[in-house]
Amino acid sequence: MQAADISADLSEDVNLLARFLAHTEVSLESLQTREPVDCIVICASSVLSQATQLFQALQSRPSVTRTLVLVGGIGHSTSHIYDAVARHPQYSTIHSQIMGLPEAQVLQEILNRFFSIPDIEDGGPRVLVEDESTNCGANAVRTREVLDRAGVTGIRTCIVVQDPTMSLRTKASFEKAFADLPMLQRPHFLACPIVVPEVHAVNGQLEYVLDSATDLRAEDFWEMKRLCELLVGEVTRLKDDENGYGPKGKGFIGHVDVPAEVEAAASSIRKTLGVDR
Repeated sequence: MQAADISADLSEDVNLLARFLAHTEVSLESLQTREPVDCIVICASSVLSQATQLFQALQSRPSVTRTLVLVGGIGHSTSHIYDAVARHPQYSTIHSQIMGLPEAQVLQEILNRFFSIPDIEDGGPRVLVEDESTNCGANAVRTREVLDRAGVTGIRTCIVVQDPTMSLRTKASFEKAFADLPMLQRPHFLACPIVVPEVHAVNGQLEYVLDSATDLRAEDFWEMKRLCELLVGEVTRLKDDENGYGPKGKGFIGHVDVPAEVEAAASSIRKTLGVDR
């Protein structure tokens, strides 16, 4: 099989995993038209376009939510966020100021420096900060603690914005963190990755598909091998077996169905690229 053929097959597998893991339930466009929600949570990610587009949406329609929670402490991926700020055409001007800050505080600096806080907060959301969590499960647990301390109760619907490679797992983590509440009192969580990576084969290599209608650049995403490692590793974590994070494994999340075609795509990527995370 020619290299170009392998890459074409590989791009289909990568895109299948990316769509499955992003688990888009709320699109960026629908934030402008949907019924307002009680809470929006954004977990910090090195894909800074997520924060940019969410903050722009809140600036133009602040009434979409009554509470915004910026989430993230200092963990194993925090350095990638610092690097993304350094590369960004606008945010790079605050790179020296955000070094060493928890991820949620990086988001707060971006929000305060580059967006109109009066426009957002005037009749819009109360902004809370959760800056102690160091992993996906803790994001959910600590966010609940922050909401409780702030007296935010009666949340019926909560949109969760997370890195698209772990959006599905993060939703599952939030559902588990609130699972002790009576069924009718549990928030309804909706995944909103905002940005979902898509790749195609060009001359036997994988490249990102970039929409000319947006300002996204290839450098706004992960290096291609890292993307594949993240996708394949996430499928392993989602599986409900002795190696996964489900009830039959580490018990970090509830059961998640992983379709056979998703497992097959992950296996194909492992064999083709030699990645296994």
